[in-house]
Amino acid sequence: MGNLLERIDEPEKLHGLSIEELEALAAEIREVIVRTVSQTGGHLAPSLGAVELTLALYSVLHLPTDKVVWDVGHQAYAHKLLTGRQARFSGLRQWEGILGFPSRAESEYDAFGVGHASTSISAALGMAVARDIQGRGEHVVAVIGDGAMTGGEAFEALNHAGDLGRNLIVVLNDNGMSIDCNVGAMSEYLSRIRVAPQYNRAKEDLKELLRSIPHIGDTVVRTAEYIKEGVKSVLVPGGIFQEMGFAYVGPIDGHNIRLMREVFTEVCMMEGPILVHVRTKKGRGYLPAETEPDKFHGVGKFDAATGAVRKDPNAPASYTSVFGDALIELAKEMPSITAITAAMPGGTGLKKFAERYPKRFFDVGIAEEHAVTLAAGMAAAGLHPVAAIYSTFSQRAYDQLVHDVCLQKLPVTLCLDRAGLVGEDGPTHHGVFDLSYLRMMPGMTVFVPKDEGELRDMLYTAVRMDGPTAIRYPRGAGVGVAISGSFREVEIGKAEILSEGGDVALLAVGTMVDAAGKAAALLEEKGVRASIVNMRFVKPLDTDAIDKFAAAAKLIVTLEENALAGGFGSAVAEYMMDAAHTTPLLRIGIPDRFVPQGARQKLLEFCGLMPEQVAAKIAERWAGLA
Repeated sequence: MGNLLERIDEPEKLHGLSIEELEALAAEIREVIVRTVSQTGGHLAPSLGAVELTLALYSVLHLPTDKVVWDVGHQAYAHKLLTGRQARFSGLRQWEGILGFPSRAESEYDAFGVGHASTSISAALGMAVARDIQGRGEHVVAVIGDGAMTGGEAFEALNHAGDLGRNLIVVLNDNGMSIDCNVGAMSEYLSRIRVAPQYNRAKEDLKELLRSIPHIGDTVVRTAEYIKEGVKSVLVPGGIFQEMGFAYVGPIDGHNIRLMREVFTEVCMMEGPILVHVRTKKGRGYLPAETEPDKFHGVGKFDAATGAVRKDPNAPASYTSVFGDALIELAKEMPSITAITAAMPGGTGLKKFAERYPKRFFDVGIAEEHAVTLAAGMAAAGLHPVAAIYSTFSQRAYDQLVHDVCLQKLPVTLCLDRAGLVGEDGPTHHGVFDLSYLRMMPGMTVFVPKDEGELRDMLYTAVRMDGPTAIRYPRGAGVGVAISGSFREVEIGKAEILSEGGDVALLAVGTMVDAAGKAAALLEEKGVRASIVNMRFVKPLDTDAIDKFAAAAKLIVTLEENALAGGFGSAVAEYMMDAAHTTPLLRIGIPDRFVPQGARQKLLEFCGLMPEQVAAKIAERWAGLA
């Protein structure tokens, strides 16, 4: 058949392909995805599992007139290859390359920008409402994974869609996993559908009956058993989706292109909201990913031949692993400690905690809002929960932090992994807003460790406090400090003065403490002496330290890996104004824009946060003061 993929520069060209050609195309797409992701990193296993689903759906729909909203976007690599981005696919997740998630700015085929879970049905319903108000007739499809179905927004949207009764197709891509194994009642419900003996018995009995119909029996079996209401009521064990107002179709084999194309063709002729339940295998077609789908959900560079992930054996321990080990140590002495994650036990470093203390570990699924209020309930009843959530995802629980934790002054510790610039996952995943929204919450203490050793001590301090606390730390390896066997309590609101006596005072938090030290060395070469202060806390601020350096220095500089708007530098500026300090202030941080994707060093350069850039900005301001 030759290279079929090279001939497909738009999904409309899939309509002329045979089933055999579509199956051959699926193999080509998998080969390209594995080869590319082995070089760029990315979401491998979920995209491999959705190849046939994408081909079947796109060979029936007419894109971009019809709209497909991919939930999260983890499974959308085949979508990108089929929609005119083959030539750019080698730049997946790279600087100035194509994004790892659908983006409206990137292609007319990306109907909605995604990156966080459980949003697809809401967005697709909004498009269906707009279609009907404007008098159009296109199909609108939401493709959502079973992991994303654990998110509350998905159920809110299902409920509303069922009530409105608009024409809407929801494809539930059920592979039994999200990142780690799925948890919760919905996962159990879908599992029962997969294995229910009454389903299988009814299906086989009905097949025999339908096949007895002369000439058309086999065709009826392939389509009617999945579509018609009478058949559906026999085959489906349970009816949660029907109760929410959806016609339910399935479960069907998500790797059988012929069957799916027949089903999608019939579904497109039906009225009202419809849910098509498709069963797929995560990592399909690449043995290492099939064997370890959690490892290859989001993976760095790896050897495509063996599946071995490339790691630096000399790299320091990651902040994530240091946090996980420290929490296990603390839990041994403090039975009040519990650990909560939102579908990320591996990503947040809590897997070992779950093994050591299974009764004190809680994975709530992709439900950050619930995670925070669950923690608040535990705290109200005498425990000290530690909720480990990626910074970007904690934004979803903003109200719960304010209303359920801070207003009630409850001892909940929020540990924000992946804070700051996270690299190739791009603007949906950078954790650059947490300092801004946390510092305005009354009663919240905000810790920002400069290294992995300080992270341990801050965690030790936080779990002993009788009130809300948050600790934010970056993705990846620490700076390599020696980890002692003991913990030290950190004095709340007290900065660490690393050097003093300079004409410029560098007040830094987190990763920027190291950058401040390197920038100070460069300034020294220019004849400018700089003091360095590890502020440690964004709230409460060490106002004594600010007073001291505002009196002694001729320029105050704040450094943070957070949005400048409302962040650490804003806090210092507000205090200096209220205290009537007149010392000039230079704030250095992330500018007021969404930061693109790329290697972390490239993004720091883009934001002007490399030590050389920091030193140049300070030198320029210093020259202006002379």
